[in-house]
This record gives sequence, C-alpha cells and structure tokens, in this order.
Amino acid sequence: MTAGNLVLIANAGGVGRAVLDLLRARDVRLRVLVRRDDDRAAGLRALGAEVVVGDLTRPDGVAAALDGADRMYFAMPVSPDHLLATAVVASVAREYGALDCLVDMSQMTVSQMTATSTAESHQQRLHWLAEQVLNWSGLPVVHIRPTSFLDNPLFTTLAARSIRDRGTIELPFGTGRTSPVAVEDVARVVATVLHDPAPHIGKVYELTGPRTLDMTGMAEEYTRALGRPVTYADVPPERWRTEVLAQAGLPPHTEEHIATMARLHRENRYDRTSGDVERVTGVPAQSVEAFVAARKDLYLG
Repeated sequence: MTAGNLVLIANAGGVGRAVLDLLRARDVRLRVLVRRDDDRAAGLRALGAEVVVGDLTRPDGVAAALDGADRMYFAMPVSPDHLLATAVVASVAREYGALDCLVDMSQMTVSQMTATSTAESHQQRLHWLAEQVLNWSGLPVVHIRPTSFLDNPLFTTLAARSIRDRGTIELPFGTGRTSPVAVEDVARVVATVLHDPAPHIGKVYELTGPRTLDMTGMAEEYTRALGRPVTYADVPPERWRTEVLAQAGLPPHTEEHIATMARLHRENRYDRTSGDVERVTGVPAQSVEAFVAARKDLYLG
C-alpha cells in the first residue's frame, strides 16, 4: 500500500477497532466514521486516525466520509437500518467512483440462504439483500462472512457467569455443532484485504474456527483452558429466551436475531468449517481453548 492510500473504517467497534490497530501498525492512513463526536471519537483521534462524524443512512455524511478515500470497511451493529445503509453507501460510492475496494462485513448464514428462504432472522435476511445490492452496484467488493463470534457474550460474559457459579455453559443449542471465530482472526482477514485488495476483489471469505464442536466438546475446550471442570447444560429454548435473553434489555430486532441464531444452532445450521482465515492471512484461526486460555481472568474472576 502506498502512502497516498486512505482507508475509511465505517464502524470502529469490535472487528473495526481491531482492523484499525492492525492497519496503524502498517502505517496506513485511516479515517473513521462515527455517529457522535464524543470521548470515543477523541480516543480515535489520539491514535492518529482522522475522524468524520456522520450517519451511514444519510448520503451527505457518507459522501463526506468517502471524500478522498481509496478503500472502505463497511459494517454496522445489528440494526433494522442495515439494508438502507448499504444502499446509501453503494449509491454514494458509485457516484463518487474512486474506491478500489469495499470490504463488506456480512454473515456466514447468507451462504445457506435463498431469495425465498424464511427460516433466518430479519437481520440475516438484511445481510443477504445487502450482498445483492453491493454485487449489483458494480463496486469492487469483497464479502466477509464470519460465523458466530467467540467474543459474543454467549461464549464470554454469560458463559463466565455460569462457569463461576455452577461450572457450566448454559445455552439452548442442543446437540448442534458450531465453530465460532475470534474477532481478532476476522480482523486479520479484513486488514489483509484492505492492505492489498487486488487479489481479493470479487471474493467471498467464510470465516470459522478450526473445527466444529458440539457444546459438550466446547465445554471440554473450556475445561482444558481453565484447568477446572466445565460441562454443558442444555437449556430449553423458550426458557432461555424468557429467563436470559429477554432480561438483557435488547431492542426487539436484536433479540429476535439472537433467538434465531440460537434456534439455528440447535438445528445444526452452524456445523460448518472453512480454512479461509489461514488461506488469506497465512495463520490459522485460533481454537476455542486458545481463546479462553488467553482470557482466564474473565472466566475465573
């Protein structure tokens, strides 16, 4: 990447913040789009990033953020406005006409969806439609489709609470298998693509952990990582939604999405693996055991 290239990060939370740190280490020029000019924005400036205040659903803000940018990382939190934001970004980027890469943060569930499938969450449907919009736009797009994140509260804060209290991971996944991937591994893929996009344009990368595990197998990985027994306790889905998910105070759209993810896990829709993390970055995705071992303080208190 030459010194003149500018990367726009349209969401600096989670993956986006990790991407920012990785690209900073490579002396890449960075601009971050934020919703509010607050302490978080000030922190990003202190790291050397240019900060632009705007909203992905408003063309004027997107145009200001894209001005002078060569590459863009597009992502949003779970939101009913995801498709609107995608359409705005695509239309403004087409009119602007200077991007040589747009990295789209999607979801791996999209790979199993069709134009008329109905089993998925509204959020997953928005991701499927968003990919169609970006493909139709003619922009130089790379789709990143991670499976569920190891950093998700289901596997971190909620699991830590029940592990400390009862030595269990309590989820409604039944015998379904899963292969969650760490945020830092997804960020390594995104940063690699943004740093040298030419070999990746038009590609779809599906990102998972190194192998699929049922929840008993997941508990065994936690056991090895923490040096204490951890077992899996299968919770009836409706009880889990009422007693755990509904108590989290999430917006209805987000709650429905997480509940659907849990159901799809139980139906074994997450039993998938891919070597794309290693293929893109040269380094394998980390295991559940390695992820948990690096965060012992969280799980053991």
